[in-house]
Amino acid sequence: MFTPEGRTQLRDELLKQAATDPRITGAAVTGSAAESREDEWSDIDLAFGVAADAGVPGVLADWTRRMYGHHHALHHLDVIAGAWTYRVFLLENALQVDLAFVVETEFRPLAPTFRLVFGQAHDALPPAPANAEAMIGMAWLYALHVRSAIARGKLWQAEYMISGMRDSVLAIACLRHGVSPVHGRGLDLLPPEALAPFEQTLIQQLTLSELNGTFQAIIRLLVGEIRGVDQHLAGRLEGVLVRLGASHQP
Repeated sequence: MFTPEGRTQLRDELLKQAATDPRITGAAVTGSAAESREDEWSDIDLAFGVAADAGVPGVLADWTRRMYGHHHALHHLDVIAGAWTYRVFLLENALQVDLAFVVETEFRPLAPTFRLVFGQAHDALPPAPANAEAMIGMAWLYALHVRSAIARGKLWQAEYMISGMRDSVLAIACLRHGVSPVHGRGLDLLPPEALAPFEQTLIQQLTLSELNGTFQAIIRLLVGEIRGVDQHLAGRLEGVLVRLGASHQP
């Protein structure tokens, strides 16, 4: 397993490599390290601006070869967000290294966790507001699939859909309480009284009775969260949501 000291050494080495790469026009530390909030489990997050005439794909390919050849990467995956490509590496010591690349004209902070190391960054753009309505839509979409999975006797699929529905409802709760709804980052910041009712939505046994009871419980929580966001929308959706939860009750 990696150590904090080894992680710091590797981050420093990657930044030095970036500073000597003429195609890299700017570099920043992002994530928890940008705010000195690292702990022993934190990963490495770096962002790079790439010269327009160099091209992101070629730079990304060269850095990928370096990560495998010199830094013991075992695998990687890409996450695309707008103009940015986040290449996420898994090293043999279980360290995650996220290297984000974007053309220099788009190199800018996307969050407060951005500390410029060298080069220039454009001003941050106003963040797009989190969309509660989209989260509500995902929650009722999951609910429809919970109903059909239970009706078809597909218990594992029903559990999967219930978990997705729970995640969506929790994201709405995070948004309502002013904490991050992304990837569960704000869940542990929710008040205990907001989290406690969700304990009854954790599947204990993979049975039709358990799935039906859990489904009804999470529908009640969903209706409550929708009321907290939009009373009018709650009035439109409550009837059909309640009927979904009751449709397979004995």
